[in-house]
Amino acid sequence: MRADVLDRVARSAATAIHEVDTAALPGFMRQLDHAALLAMARTLGRNGLFRPGVRHRWDQIADRLRVAPRHHWILRRWLTVLRDEGLLHQDETTGFVHDLRAVRRSEADDTAALVAEAAHGLGYPAEMARFFRTAMAQLPRLLRDEVAVQALLFPDGDLSTAEGAYKDNVINRYLNAAAVELLRGQRRRASETLRVLELGAGIGGTAAVVVPALGDEPVDYLFTDVSQFFLDAGRQRFGDRLRYDIFDINADAPVRPHSADAVLAANVLHNSVHIGGVLARLRRLLVPGGLLVVIDSCREHYQAMTSMQFLMSPRDGEPQPGATDVRAGTDRIFLTRDEWLGELAAAGFTSLLDLPEPGHPLAALGQHIFAARTDELERP
Repeated sequence: MRADVLDRVARSAATAIHEVDTAALPGFMRQLDHAALLAMARTLGRNGLFRPGVRHRWDQIADRLRVAPRHHWILRRWLTVLRDEGLLHQDETTGFVHDLRAVRRSEADDTAALVAEAAHGLGYPAEMARFFRTAMAQLPRLLRDEVAVQALLFPDGDLSTAEGAYKDNVINRYLNAAAVELLRGQRRRASETLRVLELGAGIGGTAAVVVPALGDEPVDYLFTDVSQFFLDAGRQRFGDRLRYDIFDINADAPVRPHSADAVLAANVLHNSVHIGGVLARLRRLLVPGGLLVVIDSCREHYQAMTSMQFLMSPRDGEPQPGATDVRAGTDRIFLTRDEWLGELAAAGFTSLLDLPEPGHPLAALGQHIFAARTDELERP
C-alpha cells in the first residue's frame, strides 16, 4: 500500500474525531478504571472475607464467593490487578492474599458519578454508562453465573447499548474511519469486485460504517459471526446487500484459499485459542497481496474486567482464549501491541501500519488498528 494511501488513512482517522480534546481522554480512562477497581474490591470484601490477619488462596476465595468455574480466570485477574495497584497484598512465597483495602461508603456512593462523567468524556452514550454501572452492581451474581452479562448488554434483545460499545464512541469513530480508508485503498487494487470477509461482525457496528462508505462500486461483503443471533440481526439491518454465514475463528476447518481480497476483524481475534494458528488460516484465505485489518485492544482495562470480559469466559469444557499461544498461563485475553506485530510477522504478513501511534493520547484507550498484507507471490 502506497505511502500516500497510508497517510490518507491516518488523516481520515484524525478527522473523524477532530472536535475531541484528545489530551483529556487518558484521564477519563483512568477514572473508569478507578471505579472498576473499587467495584472489584467491594465485591471481594463482602461478608468479612478479608478480615485482618486472614490469608487466602485464590481458590478459597472462589469457593467462598461461589464463583462459577468458567469465571475463575476473571477472579484471578482481579486479584492480580488489585495487588499490582496496591489494594491487596500477596505473599511472595505462598501466594496467599490478604489485607484487601476496604472501600469506604463515600467512595462507593461516588462510583456512579465517576462512571457517568468518564463514559461521557470518552464519547459513550448514556446507555453504555448505565451498562457499566449495572454490571458493577451485579458483580457477585455475574461471578456466580446467576445472571449473564448478555442480559445486561442486550436488555430485551435491544442492541442500542452494544452499539455504544462498538461504534458510538471516540476511539471506535477513529478506528472505523481508518478501516474505511484502508478498504478503499484495497478496492483500487482489486481486479473486479472487492471481496470483503468480516469476522465476528456482531451487531454490525463496524459494517454500518464501512459498507455505506465503500459506495456503489461492486463489493461482495460477507458478514460472519459464530452466533446465529448476530447473523439474524445483520439480516434485519442490512438486508440482501450483504451475504451472511457462520464462521468460527477457532474451528480447525479447511478454508477456501484466495476467497477474499480483504479480511476485517474488529474486536474478535482476541478470542483465538491460538492466535498464530488463526492468522495462518486467514493468510491462506486471502489472495496474494490481500489485506488484513485488525481492530483490537492492546491493554486490559479494569472497567472491561467488570463487564465485557464476562463475555469471554469459555463454556464448560471449552478452552480459554489464548490457552495455547503467547498468552498461555497468564489469564490475559488481550495481546500487547508488540505481540500483535510479532504474531503477524510470524504468520507471514507484512505490517503496513498500526494506529494510534505510541505516545498519542488515544493510545491510553488501548484499542489499535493493524493493517497487514500477504505476499504478492504466494508462499507455500
